[in-house]
Amino acid sequence: MPDRTEIKICGLSERLSLAAALEAGADKVGFIFFEKSPRNVTVQQAADLARFAENKARTVAVTVNASDGLLERIVGEMNPSMLQLHGRETPERVAAVKARFGLPVMKAFAISSAADLQATAPWHGIADRFLFDARPPAGSMLPGGNGVTFDWKLLRNFQVPGGYMLSGGLDASNVDEALSISGACAVDISSGVESAPGVKSIEKIRAFVKTVRDYDHGRLETVN
Repeated sequence: MPDRTEIKICGLSERLSLAAALEAGADKVGFIFFEKSPRNVTVQQAADLARFAENKARTVAVTVNASDGLLERIVGEMNPSMLQLHGRETPERVAAVKARFGLPVMKAFAISSAADLQATAPWHGIADRFLFDARPPAGSMLPGGNGVTFDWKLLRNFQVPGGYMLSGGLDASNVDEALSISGACAVDISSGVESAPGVKSIEKIRAFVKTVRDYDHGRLETVN
């Protein structure tokens, strides 16, 4: 297990909160291209934000069943470090995106049971990284960012090629418990650092990152 938990702050849409995430020490910052999301950004917005984040954190473009045309615009203008596919993309689609754009791809999955984790097997060895999110509540129009959790115990001893990020309902009050129970080495957060849907809170971003780093410090002290 690495000494330091990887942190991704997702759904960023303006410079102030992005700066807060970078200053706090986020490893990855994510920008969402999905019109139904309150966190949706244009390609131009994301490109401007990605330039600000350059050499400070890896940038992730989050899409949902995106066309090649949209992906081409994102890659051409934003130049992300990674593409995150958060829709119904098949293993074949993931492989095609990787081949076409030459970027690592993180595939997101909705999890509510052990069977959901086992169902990710066809993507093993194809997706470079996995993101395990909670299954959206009934009636939700969003595949992620719903602020709900799943049973973290499902992830105990679960291995996947390339590793995974834990997402879904995390915030500063529960992330240490989530890490302790799941054994995850990376976390992704969006709504848990917001004061309202799509409105990031600088204080919550700082608190979340600090809590994760305190967890890391405590775990290392225990090991040593």
